[in-house]
Amino acid sequence: MQIRVLGCSGGVGQGRATTSFLVDRDILIDAGTGACELALDELNAVQDIFVTHSHLDHIAAIPLLADTLFDQLVDRPIRVHGLQKTLDVLHRHIFNGQIWPDFTILPHPDRPVLRLQSMQPGSLIEIDGRLIEVIEVSHTVPAAAYRVEAGGRSFAYSGDTTSNRALWAALNRHPELDLLFVESAFANKDLELATAARHYCPELLARDLRQLKHQPAVCISHLKPGEEALIMKECRDALPQWQLKQLRNGDVFEL
Repeated sequence: MQIRVLGCSGGVGQGRATTSFLVDRDILIDAGTGACELALDELNAVQDIFVTHSHLDHIAAIPLLADTLFDQLVDRPIRVHGLQKTLDVLHRHIFNGQIWPDFTILPHPDRPVLRLQSMQPGSLIEIDGRLIEVIEVSHTVPAAAYRVEAGGRSFAYSGDTTSNRALWAALNRHPELDLLFVESAFANKDLELATAARHYCPELLARDLRQLKHQPAVCISHLKPGEEALIMKECRDALPQWQLKQLRNGDVFEL
């Protein structure tokens, strides 16, 4: 299993793109602006998108991808997976004929470009030998983390979240975890803002990561632009026993 980081920043700007991870060639976990880095043939290979939540930085490329591949997708719709409330927001506020055409019924309701497929917290879906589990987490809107397992190896991505027990309990139910992508959006000086926005900062992340029974490689994502170095220093100071890596666009992991 290969995980390619297309975007992992908390914002945009030169060298920065928002969250999207390509699993092998056909699965996207989130489709922020980073997904726009894919070549046309790579976009055409995508068959499933797993969305963590409805915020724009995690879904921005979905409507653009649907429009770009309109002719190629009429016989093979892209399946967009997520919590039902997340999919409802996508349909109501993006694919509503005003912000963007409703590609869930175009070009024909029986042959749409996109199919929205609801997942419940704790549910599993298997795609060509890869098992994807959805885990409910705490954010300002309904949000999910995902754990992906294939060939006895596994990784998890927290999505946008803050202090919670559900994520760590779900990961602990499995015998192992090889790789973890987890956010720390703010520095500790912005603890009040992080709490209100329901994001991690290093202090909050350190408290929660102690709940994890596994010792995976840990990569920090969603860092606030311009404060990446500070956030990473604070993460390392708070978690000296962990080998932490700042996630960067273009990183590739093989499991």
